[in-house]
Amino acid sequence: MADVYYPDYLQLDKILGAQDPESDKHGVAAHDEMLFIVIHQAYELWFKQILHEVGSVMHMFGDHHVDDNGGELNIAVHRLQRVKTILGVLVHQMDIMETMTPLDFLDFRDLLRPASGFQSMQFKILEARLGLRMEARHGKQYYTSQLRPDHKAEIEVLEQQPTLLELVNAWLERMPFLDKRYWPEGEKSFFERLEELYTAGLVKGEEGNAALWRKLFVDGDPTRKLSPAACRSALFIMLYRDEPIFQQPFRFLEALLDIDEGMAAWRGRHINMVHRMIGLRVGTGGSTGKAYLKGAMDSHYIFSEIADLSSFLFERRKLPALPQELRSALGFGG
Repeated sequence: MADVYYPDYLQLDKILGAQDPESDKHGVAAHDEMLFIVIHQAYELWFKQILHEVGSVMHMFGDHHVDDNGGELNIAVHRLQRVKTILGVLVHQMDIMETMTPLDFLDFRDLLRPASGFQSMQFKILEARLGLRMEARHGKQYYTSQLRPDHKAEIEVLEQQPTLLELVNAWLERMPFLDKRYWPEGEKSFFERLEELYTAGLVKGEEGNAALWRKLFVDGDPTRKLSPAACRSALFIMLYRDEPIFQQPFRFLEALLDIDEGMAAWRGRHINMVHRMIGLRVGTGGSTGKAYLKGAMDSHYIFSEIADLSSFLFERRKLPALPQELRSALGFGG
């Protein structure tokens, strides 16, 4: 076996030779273009790692069976928490970017047109794989308009493939603990009892939540991504998170919300940076700059339907007692 040499293993010749400032090509003095390139290349490397982690989790959920005995759910939680940490790094990289002043940026900004972060294929792939469909995008008419034909075709293919959100929905639908076999015959179903408790506790201004309960947990809503069965399971996990078998499922749902929060934090920091750098001008790719980014941040939450379920939580002391057979199952048969 040949010895591994550090520069060769990391292919540093390729990486460190991949910075080719446009200002050099045009004989323009623009010291900070190197920083601009390195920062964005670092972003793309981190996007690659995030796609690697998310892809592995989707593979676990894609066979319609998550093997808890083999630790798959624990692994999925760990990898999604890594994604959360990486997203935090992306936010903090803005600190370095903002050492460049608006005048420094103007030294080379016009040389970049029409290139734009809007053309980041990896970020578009990430959003698509997580569950952001074309019809839900802010400014969807421009979403693929600036991409090369081959990249546009790649995104269109992704639109036909299962997303992480859809795989999570299927996983939640398969949860068996609300099956009739665990509950005494002749009594109201668990969710009927919960609905009565919930509606009885509504205060002034919350009257509409009774209809929302029915929409989410009983009748369904074609505009939502999570089915009533999936919502019932997710709420059950959230309510009984202290039961041994639900501790990891609850952490998994929390990890999904952490990813939404991390992506929103990155978008928010990006908005502030763009405003600081170009004010109210349009982006190099022709977008409305800050206005477009603000619209995307507000509308591109992917797992918000899980966060919505917090509206229907109860104090622990009010939760109905679980049948002994079900409690035994929730304790891994203990």
